[in-house]
Order: sequence, then C-alpha cells, then structure tokens
Amino acid sequence: MTLLAHDRYCDEIVHQVSRMRAVVTSGVDLSATVPTCPDWTLEDLVRHVGRALRWTGLIVATRAEEDVPVDRAPGAEGPAASGDAAALDAWLAESGEVVVGALREAGPDARAWSWAGIDTAGFWARRMTHELVVHGADAALAAGRPVRTVAPEVAADAIDEWLDIVRFVQRVLPGAAANELRAPGSSLHLHATDTPAELNAEWLVELPDEGITWRRGHEKATVALRGPLTDVLLVFYGRLPLDTPGLDVLGDRKLLELWLDKATFG
Repeated sequence: MTLLAHDRYCDEIVHQVSRMRAVVTSGVDLSATVPTCPDWTLEDLVRHVGRALRWTGLIVATRAEEDVPVDRAPGAEGPAASGDAAALDAWLAESGEVVVGALREAGPDARAWSWAGIDTAGFWARRMTHELVVHGADAALAAGRPVRTVAPEVAADAIDEWLDIVRFVQRVLPGAAANELRAPGSSLHLHATDTPAELNAEWLVELPDEGITWRRGHEKATVALRGPLTDVLLVFYGRLPLDTPGLDVLGDRKLLELWLDKATFG
C-alpha cells in the first residue's frame, strides 16, 4: 500500500473544509437532521468536525506523547450561539487553518500520539482527510445537495484506510460489532468502474476467523460491488444505499449487508 504525499493530504483537507463551508453558507437549515448520523443536526456535524480538526492540530503541534482531552484545544467549543451560519463558517475555516498549519509545519514523520498506535503527524494528515471526505458527504446529504465526486486517488486511499481501521478494531476491541465479520471462505470484491487501470481501484476483502484481510486487485468473490469509485466508497462507509443508481451488487447481497451493518469504528 502506498500512501499519498503529506502535502497532498494537507491540500485535500483545505479542499474538503472549503466544500463543507460552502454547505454551511448556502442558506441551509442548520437544524436539519443528518440522515446518515440521525442523532446529529447539520450544526452538530460541523461542530464535531471542527473540534476534531482543532484537537488534531493540538496533538500535532505539541508533539503529544499521549491522548489529550478535546477541551484543551483552543477554540474547540465553537461559536457560543447556535444557528449562526456566519460564525460557524468562520470557526470552521479557522479550524482547518489550525490543523493544516500544524501538519505542514510538522511534516509526516514528526511524533504525535494516535489512538491507532501510528504515532506520527502523517497518520493524522491521512485520518483528517478521510474524516472530512466522509463527513462532507454527510453534510451534503443533510442539506439535500448532491454528493460531490472525490478525487480518485483520495477515494481509493479512503477505502484502504477504512479497511485498516476495521481490521484494527477487530484486533483491539474484542467486543466490537466488527468482530462479527467472520465468514471463512467468504469474500467481498469492490470494483470501481470509472478509474484508470493504473490506479488499481479494486479490492478483495476476506473474512477468516482471525479477522479480515484485504488486498488490491481483480479477483472473484462471494459478492461484488461495482460502480463509480466515489459511490463505492460512500456505500462501503454506509453513506449511500446499496440501490444507488449506477451501482451493481453481484452475488451474495446478504454478505455485503453484513459488512455494512458490522463494520464500524468500534
């Protein structure tokens, strides 16, 4: 697996923050429910993202050796008033600047604690990129706006990272739902239909008793999900339904539904 360049992640964070800000300032109702995170309003979602960016910025800037409470991050509380789109937008913009500034200054190899045991600023550049990609889709769905296409190299890397996260959860959280993803002899194939061959945007995910394994490549599987890469990513992350137009499910649909039900952060 080849990661993207550190500056590429930083550039994508800037881009994704800009996309989310465009939703915030579009005149949308900030109290609208996020359909993919139904416990949150759109404003809750934006505040969650901004706090995550500021928390990450603090971890990276201070070269933290251990977890840091979110409330120690300057400005993490966000605007005092709710429903103020202009204030929320300004705060989100500043949150993006905080994390990108810290990441660029640190470089990918600087030490910075992480929950995954990959204690580098590079881990956080990648994690915040994909946090924004997925929550950007959540924001668009809450606003009733089309979900925008994600750059293919970013979308492919987001699938790689998600598979690594599910495998990590299985390893360290024995009570997590992801541990029910055990079906020896069964496999899932993801196949993007709109990317150049050199990107190799295909995955085989196997579900043995000892935990999932995965690799890039075109191989037969128990079930296959085929379609545009951004849609494949967002379905695999539970952000779009399996019956999204342009997607095909071939084979054992129930196995794919099991993945979507059990693959979580914990």
